[in-house]
Amino acid sequence: MLDYFYLSAFGLFKLFVTKLPKSLLMLLINFFAVIGYLVDKKHTKIAKVNLDLAFEDRMSEERKIEIIKQCYKNLLYLLKDFIENQTISKEKLLQKVTFHNEHIYVEALKLKKGVIFQTAHYGNWEIMSLAVGAKFGPISIIGRELDSKVMNAILEKNRQRFNVTLLDKKGAMRGILKTLKNGGSVGLLVDQNTSENEGVLVPFFGKLVRHTPAAAQFAKKTDCIIIPAFITTQDHEHFDLTFYEPIPAPHDDNEQSLLDSIQAQAEITQRIIENKPDEWFWFHRRWKNQYEECYK
Repeated sequence: MLDYFYLSAFGLFKLFVTKLPKSLLMLLINFFAVIGYLVDKKHTKIAKVNLDLAFEDRMSEERKIEIIKQCYKNLLYLLKDFIENQTISKEKLLQKVTFHNEHIYVEALKLKKGVIFQTAHYGNWEIMSLAVGAKFGPISIIGRELDSKVMNAILEKNRQRFNVTLLDKKGAMRGILKTLKNGGSVGLLVDQNTSENEGVLVPFFGKLVRHTPAAAQFAKKTDCIIIPAFITTQDHEHFDLTFYEPIPAPHDDNEQSLLDSIQAQAEITQRIIENKPDEWFWFHRRWKNQYEECYK
């Protein structure tokens, strides 16, 4: 029954995206975003708590509300782009994306040591892997299977276009290690809360959070290169994908070496978010592990 509902809702929105004039579609997206903000009290509260923890009184209440509303718009634009990308050609996809500092990735590929793209739920992260695969060649990404089998099949098909391989989050370690040892590239989203036994405590926006050590641990095992990469937009029509200088990988058993690598990942993520906070996905309970009472 739920599968039928999800498929019907997706089909209806797809009809809007493919048939409506652009101006009318934008109005519809804005309308649905307002409805989401007013009805979805749970995620509106989570986003507000996150913004309060991150910026405290350094950001006005009006600006925080504005960002939360933008988060709902961003989700709808993600879905819009997802639908458009189902049939887009490689040439048209690459026309939508401008790459910055691509020499960083090109030089890393030449070393054949493997590359981890360290990124976040920021901007249109779904189009990011497609663009990298279309321009530079094979890349693997990690994804959790959706509860809806029908929607999961649609998602997987779209995510695996243009040289992109999707590894199931359950048991992904073997595939990641194989890819890196063969000199391939893997994209990792590192901005979500983790459990106490999985995450490492690091400062993030001045407060301790549990951060995944996965990228640093894989780099330590394989000597691969960690490259931060983030995508942003001003108009949801064109995107800027920027590669940043590699983060030093831990090369010994020194615990501090591992912590330094993890902290550097948190710092670059924070810097990107601070620069344009309305593009981060504020609906994750990022500080839950250390500030659980704030979300109640």
